[in-house]
Amino acid sequence: MGWLRALRETARSGLTIERRRLEPLIAIRGAAGLALVIGVGLAFFGPVVAASSAFGAFQAAIATFQRSWRPRPVLALVSGASLAVSTFLGYLTGVHLPLFMVLLVLWTFLAGLAWAAGPTAGIIAASNVGIMLVTITLPTSVAQASLHAVMIAFGGVVQAALIVLFPVRRWGAQRDALADALAAEADYARRLRHDPVATFDPVPLMTARSAAAVTPRQARHRPAELHGFRGVAERIRPVLASLADPAVGAPAEGPERDRARELLAAAASVLDAAAGAIRHGTPVRLPAPAIAALKTPDTGAILTGSARRAARRLSALLADVIETAEGDGTKEDRVEADEAADTIAPHRRRPTLLRLVPVVLRTMRAELRPGSPILRHAVRVTAVVAVGYLIGVALPFGHGYWAPMAAIMVMRPEFAQTYARAAGRFGGTIVGVFVATVIVRTVHPGAGPAAALAVGCALLMYLLMRTGYVVGQACVSAYVVFLLGMAGDVWSQTVAERVVLTLVGGLLAMISYAVYPAWETPRLRNRLGDWLAAGGRYAAAVVDQYADPGERGPEDVRAALLASREARVAWQEAVARAQHEPVRHRGLSRTAAEDAQHALAQLGRAGMLMEAHLPEGDAAPVPAAAQLAAALRRATERGAKEVRERRAPRWDAVREALERWDEEDRQRGRTSDPVVRNGAGLLLESLEEFSQALDGSASPRPETSGAGRS
Repeated sequence: MGWLRALRETARSGLTIERRRLEPLIAIRGAAGLALVIGVGLAFFGPVVAASSAFGAFQAAIATFQRSWRPRPVLALVSGASLAVSTFLGYLTGVHLPLFMVLLVLWTFLAGLAWAAGPTAGIIAASNVGIMLVTITLPTSVAQASLHAVMIAFGGVVQAALIVLFPVRRWGAQRDALADALAAEADYARRLRHDPVATFDPVPLMTARSAAAVTPRQARHRPAELHGFRGVAERIRPVLASLADPAVGAPAEGPERDRARELLAAAASVLDAAAGAIRHGTPVRLPAPAIAALKTPDTGAILTGSARRAARRLSALLADVIETAEGDGTKEDRVEADEAADTIAPHRRRPTLLRLVPVVLRTMRAELRPGSPILRHAVRVTAVVAVGYLIGVALPFGHGYWAPMAAIMVMRPEFAQTYARAAGRFGGTIVGVFVATVIVRTVHPGAGPAAALAVGCALLMYLLMRTGYVVGQACVSAYVVFLLGMAGDVWSQTVAERVVLTLVGGLLAMISYAVYPAWETPRLRNRLGDWLAAGGRYAAAVVDQYADPGERGPEDVRAALLASREARVAWQEAVARAQHEPVRHRGLSRTAAEDAQHALAQLGRAGMLMEAHLPEGDAAPVPAAAQLAAALRRATERGAKEVRERRAPRWDAVREALERWDEEDRQRGRTSDPVVRNGAGLLLESLEEFSQALDGSASPRPETSGAGRS
């Protein structure tokens, strides 16, 4: 993709307005907290302190809108406290430009590194730096700076208190995540009726897993209906696939296929009903036709072999869904069922805020390495903010903080978001400043009316912020104009300088990414190799269960599955980031990437089919499976290395292991379980399809080299 097209696509993305579900009660609560803080500031300390405290309350409310599974009051408190500290330290050093530049560089660099802890931490840290540049201009003495810092923190406290006193859809984010996972399972069941080899995107299940991790206090207050469902959904997924796939389940045509379609439709209906009950916190309403289909006694007579086993497991799991949705059983039983499905305990318990601090520091320190995209972002944003501040000071406009504030607000570690937000911020600034200017010149509001207008803009911001970045920035621009006007700023100054300096900041951000980029496109092969290696370990862990059922537990399979999912999502996110980058494919074309992704998805699906029928501990071992598992591990690890070196892997060792398996079966005069043997064949087919996908973009393989042999 060339630069002109990349700029056009990212600008269109930044200016896009979408229809989204609005949350008016949450918006009203945030605006009410802002109004309360401004009112207290005006009544006791005057408009300047009120403006400063309003920034704290405004930012604290925005922090609670971020995608995070932590309690919203905690986010508000952290945002308010960190902005208060930033404001006080900024004012102490602000009178000495060199000293302030040192603080600004250090603070911005740390804010850039904070993206290593996640987007919520990165957004809060970046916003603190941007708003600090404004708030440090309001106090006139150290005592005043202390008062401003206290009032900013007070804004965060007020927002946190309102969340506690007036909860709106408590546990709503967790409910949505769990409901989305169940709905994704229902959609998967419906797709399997028409496409028996359909793939499943694990992102909803991964999101539900993240949402299920709770702090000790959250664990004591979590609603009972949020227990159990996710673990059942995890176990249903492979059973649905094994029932539908003709290789290990019901035949492609005939009465068995018809019965399998009925069961899949019934499963989809039950899962949808459970998802709706979880999302809205209401009793589950199970459709009668679905229950009748699941309880039909003809299933055992129609289905045979592995398809019958899959149908029985599906009925049992759906019975668990129904029981949990209807509230049967004790809370302890549901907790134990949920914990049994997730054997890696550290990922099920979220650390408290204090215990999280050393974890975040270690994560940030780990990014201090060459080639780290987070480190490059930290360096890039630090340079832009420093240069932007110096340019703003040098220009005759006054209020030079607009340029660096605009830059740090739009800059993200990836190219597309940075450029899209730069376009959205500039467009929103023009609209917001124009509207605010028209109102000001028409009404000439005093401090009180200006405060009311600022609160109204904040309410619109909270209500519409998810519809598009340009909409949010229009509201923010008008909000700042009214707020600074309330504090005594000259109205006419705010208009021109905001537009021009916002443009300067946006251009600096865009130029910095072009000069010092962190392109994702050249790293796509590394991501693909990571996914191949993780997928191979998952498949090998499943096959190992058949080799020695009593030796290894399901926790090995579970750990490998989670690692494979993380590698898959990392690849998908990398592809999404690289999509709009003005960089050539560097040896991995879009077609090759899509074909390779499909092949690895089928590899994971083949492992999932085998996982649905894992043997019990007392089952007879399959010695040939151990050889296949070892070959899979070695071949995929070596294959991942070859992918990174721009070569197509070969799977001779896996093929030879399967041939030995068939030879042993012939010598013993018996046939292995069709589930494990057919599943093993599907694994090899997926690996071969993967190599075929890369053949068109791979470097020629030397005939005399043994590097490609497994």
